[in-house]
Amino acid sequence: MPGKLSKNIFVIDDEEMYSTALEEYITRKSRHTVKLFKTGEECLDELYKTIPDVIILDYNLSTVVKDAANGMAILEAIKKIDNNIRVIMLSSQESYATAMNTIKVGAEDYIIKDENSFDRVLVMCNE
Repeated sequence: MPGKLSKNIFVIDDEEMYSTALEEYITRKSRHTVKLFKTGEECLDELYKTIPDVIILDYNLSTVVKDAANGMAILEAIKKIDNNIRVIMLSSQESYATAMNTIKVGAEDYIIKDENSFDRVLVMCNE
């Protein structure tokens, strides 16, 4: 049976222009709804009310809010709340070790921010 036509997607990224562009891309190319969070802590608070189908999580989250937890800490916290939540890491870091560590903790995929990242994110969300 194919997945739902419309999914609820959370995007956690402190780069407002990037996350807004990703939100617009996803909503233009699909029927998915997207909710944006500037910090992982904001998203964790929301998870006690709403469980999304997919979370897109940036690895570096402290550029705007200096004391914000990084993506790895937020990934670990998400998995403690509900290990079945699908999390896709999205980062400008091209480190193989960083990618593997996020997968070990429970990320479904690690996507590097580049000219193809929006397409890859949408493909993953549609699965």
